[in-house]
Amino acid sequence: MADINNWYAMSDPAILKELGQKLKAFRLQKNITQEEMAKKIGINRVTVGEIEKGRPSSLLTFIQILRVLDKLDLLNSMMVVPIVSPIQMAKFQKKTRQRASIPIDLSKSKKTNSTW
Repeated sequence: MADINNWYAMSDPAILKELGQKLKAFRLQKNITQEEMAKKIGINRVTVGEIEKGRPSSLLTFIQILRVLDKLDLLNSMMVVPIVSPIQMAKFQKKTRQRASIPIDLSKSKKTNSTW
């Protein structure tokens, strides 16, 4: 399996292959056949095999597989909320724009009554 530090060095197909191998390992740990998984998700067994080989698939199918394997918690790492102190939050909110300003057309606003 890939080292987390090497994800950026890997090609997209290589990452798909690693993910497919990991999904297969999870499935085998749960003692679920490809056929059983396919039926639970509503896809063809061949599709499960293709995903496990690293073939492209939809994100929806990936989520459905994680659900069947009770591995949706793996998505938590994507949802990490940064921990910010209340003081930092107050400073940030002061700097945060609350509304958009109306653009000023300077050519129309300069009404000069100069006799120069």
